[in-house]
Amino acid sequence: MRWDYDSPEPKLFLVDGKHVWYYVPADHTASRTSINDSDDWRTPLALLAGKVKLARLCGGLQLSHPGTTDPEQRPTQPGDSVLICSPRKGDEDAFRQLILEVNEHDQLVRLTIRQPGDIETEFRFGDWKENVPIEESKFHFEPPAGVAIVDDAALAGKVQ
Repeated sequence: MRWDYDSPEPKLFLVDGKHVWYYVPADHTASRTSINDSDDWRTPLALLAGKVKLARLCGGLQLSHPGTTDPEQRPTQPGDSVLICSPRKGDEDAFRQLILEVNEHDQLVRLTIRQPGDIETEFRFGDWKENVPIEESKFHFEPPAGVAIVDDAALAGKVQ
């Protein structure tokens, strides 16, 4: 999985099969985490990589009520559907709620992750193109010269 961000600043999020890489060119630093140790890998982002099923992630799953007062639970476009996922018992520390908006073609158009501490992250998707050939090299990260690599597992071990 590879995500290239343009805004608010350029950055790269890449999962290469062994590691999760997070690179912000302006910081001249890349963080590397083993997939098995990555919080990002266990979060709903794993849905997008096909590594987890909604039934295993959600303790409850419901279709948003059309008259909801929560603007985040309303579709952004006519014809879209909004699913609300609540965590399984014991997983409340990972997220409080997921909001998934799907268009009439069953394509994900929005994913909102509500986490404890009033942290909310929203991803929006559009202009879907499926089965587009992509070079294998796009899924390997080679840090540019002068970029420091921070091994998150080693850093976590020093803090404990």
